[in-house]
Amino acid sequence: MRLKNIELSGFKSFAKKTLLTFDAPITAIVGPNGSGKSNIAEAFRWVLGEQSLKILRGKRGEDLIFNGSGSAPRMSRASVTLTFDNSGRSLPLSFNEVSISREVHTDGASEYLLNRSKVRLKDIVELLASVGLGSTGHHIISQGEADRILRARPREREAMIEEALSLTVYHLKIAESERKLQKTQENLRQVEALRKEIAPHLKFLGKQMEKMRQAESLRDELTALYRDYLAREESYLRRTAQELAAARTVPAQELRDIEARLKNAETLLSRGGPAESDDEWTFTRLRRELGETGNERAELTRKLGRVEGMIEVRSESEGTEADAASIPLADVRTLVEDIEALIAGSEQKSDFTSIKAALTAIREEVRIFIGQFAGSIKSSKASTLSGLTREKEIMERALGAVLAREEGLRAEADTVRARIAEAESLSREKERETYELKAARSARTQELESLDLKRSTFEISERDFKEMLAEARVLIGREALNYSSEHLNLDTETRAAQEARHKQIDRLKFKLEDLGAGGDDIVKEYREVSERDSFLSRELEDLSASEQSLHQVLRELEEILEREFHEGIEKINAEFQKFFELMFGGGTASIFVIKAKRRARGEEEILEEGQEETGIDISVSLPRKKLRGIHMLSGGERALTSIALLFAISQVNPPPFLILDETDAALDEANSRRYGDMIENLSHYSQLIVITHNRETMSRAGILYGVTMNADSISKLLSIRFDEAVDITK
Repeated sequence: MRLKNIELSGFKSFAKKTLLTFDAPITAIVGPNGSGKSNIAEAFRWVLGEQSLKILRGKRGEDLIFNGSGSAPRMSRASVTLTFDNSGRSLPLSFNEVSISREVHTDGASEYLLNRSKVRLKDIVELLASVGLGSTGHHIISQGEADRILRARPREREAMIEEALSLTVYHLKIAESERKLQKTQENLRQVEALRKEIAPHLKFLGKQMEKMRQAESLRDELTALYRDYLAREESYLRRTAQELAAARTVPAQELRDIEARLKNAETLLSRGGPAESDDEWTFTRLRRELGETGNERAELTRKLGRVEGMIEVRSESEGTEADAASIPLADVRTLVEDIEALIAGSEQKSDFTSIKAALTAIREEVRIFIGQFAGSIKSSKASTLSGLTREKEIMERALGAVLAREEGLRAEADTVRARIAEAESLSREKERETYELKAARSARTQELESLDLKRSTFEISERDFKEMLAEARVLIGREALNYSSEHLNLDTETRAAQEARHKQIDRLKFKLEDLGAGGDDIVKEYREVSERDSFLSRELEDLSASEQSLHQVLRELEEILEREFHEGIEKINAEFQKFFELMFGGGTASIFVIKAKRRARGEEEILEEGQEETGIDISVSLPRKKLRGIHMLSGGERALTSIALLFAISQVNPPPFLILDETDAALDEANSRRYGDMIENLSHYSQLIVITHNRETMSRAGILYGVTMNADSISKLLSIRFDEAVDITK
């Protein structure tokens, strides 16, 4: 990698854009004191990432910006750009040319650019560390800093050597790994805290999920039980409905038949009642008329007896009383004819009313006749025997008619009695039939009521079945309705078994209710929290693995750093001894690692018992002198020793370029020649940019730049010849 040029714009005294190209192995920059040539060295230091404004001879960032003069205004920003030839890919970038820029604005804010793209300081530092460059290293040596490596504390000296050996990259990697380790450990603590934070909730959700799993198992069991129960219940209800319908058909028909027969019987009974009442009334009337006829018969018999007695008396006294007892024959004949006519008329009539009227007429005729006859006997006492005989015959005929009529009435009464008895028998039969029909109707009604009760019970069971079906749909879902009774053995099924299933369903429902509803929200939350916990668990594993890996990386980096550091010390000592002998014509010089204890006091560290610290110390022994130790050296000796050490360091791991800012100012002519020989030797490994007043040093440069400053306080750059450079420096 080769440095091509540096461009300054608005940086300190370089108000205008100034470009320095480095086409020779050694480039010398010369100029009188105060011309601004050292600002070029500071520009290198600043663009490479220097953060200390004190080193840059400023207090604030804006102090680096050209402050203006009488003829030139203040600049709004300052920028410095380094351009490298990277065709050899020394820098790990796929560009043949790489530019690194830094800008500062009036607000003091800095920006870093890599090939004109903004980047972080960290990116610049890591990139340059890969080729052994840095803001404060062995490759930028000012007059005052040449002695700095001798004045530095052991730990600072170690850092300078590590940078020269390009070991800074390992420190950066170690620091980065430590930051990563710290961040990883912090993340570990955070993840562990998060896991602890969600653990109780996850445990609770786990219990809820376990309940849900139990509920799911119960739901599966309940589903199977529901299906079995519903299939059996539906089959039972269907069979029961058929049985109830069939059981009701016969008694319902029988009841309808009984009702019809009962209605007919009651109709017959209602019709026979008035006829029977008429017969009873007729029979009562006939009995009364028979009684009356009997009385009349007895009266006629008594009177007939009296007539017969009178005839017998008259026969004995036939002549005496014949005239007195004579009754007009015409009257008797008329009475007899009337009676015979009534009897004949009554015999032709069959209704009781006509018979009664005839008997009444006969009875009245006989009564009148007897009355007249008796009066005739009393008045005349002269009836004849023949008249009495005739009268007797009439009386006997009347009596016979009465007897015949009485016999007829008796026969009629017997007929009516028989009819009444038959009607009563028929009525009793109908009443018995009616009773039996009513009993049968009651039995069928009770049977139908029993069936209705069973039907009501069935309807309740049917309603319960529908409710249970709806309940199953709510609890289980539509899958509970996918039941079938095809493969069920229902022949030996008992209601007790079905009731047992119902109770088991109720028990499972209660258990399911006790477990709680759960639901998709719980599942979703558990899944989210569980996934979060699993993620955190994986994070813990990854972080733990990262922690172990980082520990391993740190161990490896520290091992590499320590190994390469000690190897570098050996190489530096070899070069240091060579350059020291060249400078002093002999003697010995070396650096070595020391270990000590340290403690913090303010911003400084003081060695004491406690933490162990490593560092670098320097041992020198001048030829022909017994002086040992750098603290015994004179100023010139210290300058030569520091230059020898710095050159030795640069030879072990040559940087792409080396800037020497008036490091030869204190050298005499002889040492200047030795110094010139050394820089020529170094130029074979690194580009040298030498800021000098030394003639010998100028003579070794391939390019000379002169820096001047006019009254406007602006530095100007001139490309000059060697003799001109000598004049400028005077």
